[in-house]
Amino acid sequence: MQLSGFHHIALICSDYERSKRFYTEILGFQVLQETYRTAKQSYKLDLALPVESGISAYRIELFSFPAPPPRPSRPEACGLRHLAFATPDLDRSVVYLESQGISVEPIRVDELTQKRFTFFQDPDGLPLELYEA
Repeated sequence: MQLSGFHHIALICSDYERSKRFYTEILGFQVLQETYRTAKQSYKLDLALPVESGISAYRIELFSFPAPPPRPSRPEACGLRHLAFATPDLDRSVVYLESQGISVEPIRVDELTQKRFTFFQDPDGLPLELYEA
């Protein structure tokens, strides 16, 4: 088997319009494709971050389903712990998120890399990290 990279990260949200707004209007992801799947009463929204050379190779698939179960526990549950986004200016990113009404944890320093980072949450409580590049 030969892997060539990540294709996408799939997230399930409880309120499609709220999460769509969060990922597009607040975090700046670009909509690649939006599909309503009638048989599943579900949206599938393909998102990517715009980059200087076009569109990032990293994709998020945002799904909606009727009444999805809540996340079982905060980040130390088995499975996906969090998504981390690189930012060139952590302080500016924190100020921006807070101006949008999003709570951000105090900035910490990674003891291994000495890089600064912090956490915030998406509308469904998924832990998201900002890591200073």
